[in-house]
Amino acid sequence: MIENFFFSIGSIVLKMFDLIIGTLGRFSVFQLEVLRLFFKRPFRIKEILSQIEIIGMNAFLVIFLTAFFMGMVEAVELYSAFHKFGIENYMGYTIFISICKELGPVFATLMVISRSVSAIAAELGTMKVTEQIDALDVMAVNSKQYLIVPRILGMIISLPILILMFDTIANIGSYLISTYVLDINATSYLNTIKQYAEFKDFTQGIIKGVVFAYLISTIATYVGYNTTGGAKGVGRSTTTAVVLASITVFIADYIVASMFLFFGWN
Repeated sequence: MIENFFFSIGSIVLKMFDLIIGTLGRFSVFQLEVLRLFFKRPFRIKEILSQIEIIGMNAFLVIFLTAFFMGMVEAVELYSAFHKFGIENYMGYTIFISICKELGPVFATLMVISRSVSAIAAELGTMKVTEQIDALDVMAVNSKQYLIVPRILGMIISLPILILMFDTIANIGSYLISTYVLDINATSYLNTIKQYAEFKDFTQGIIKGVVFAYLISTIATYVGYNTTGGAKGVGRSTTTAVVLASITVFIADYIVASMFLFFGWN
């Protein structure tokens, strides 16, 4: 009885270990193959520009709405705490740095995940189960170079720009609520930003954006490219890509922030 119990537990642990290590191994080999194609002709400029339009330009509305209301909520939520200590005028820099370093990169990436990562996984998954990817390979077209590389590069170019837009719009929303609704002195609000803000506050968010863009695009393309199981498999792959990408963003966010702190660039 006890032997069977420990045997069952051991079997489950070994299967999970094999699943995790095997998946990470296949993912790493897949990405190494894709990375080599970044520097191999043809460069598919038209496809890259198309992905920039789909991922970046078409996401402007959702980024605008999310950023504007998030900035306003940030001002409203912080006001009560700052008002207790009589330091409302310092809200400007506090909101600015929190948006640029943390909220902007993470929120913008999550919006892109919900909009673009799901679409990439579903599109590639559909092409895989309907054998369109196999057809490309039969026609001597490298399917990874044609389908995956443009999507990864398009994401890496688009997401940092979207993060800059998010930071700008969120700070505008926060400024409007702070000065016109919460009656904070506009000059003092802006002066704290001018006095304490540094260029690295922007660049840290952009660096995070590049890291996030690469991670979520590689996850989406890998999951979609390896879809099996017909229509049900496409739905499963889409859900898997969104969940894995979201979790990966938070893990990577902590790692990158810790590296900034370790190297004294915080």
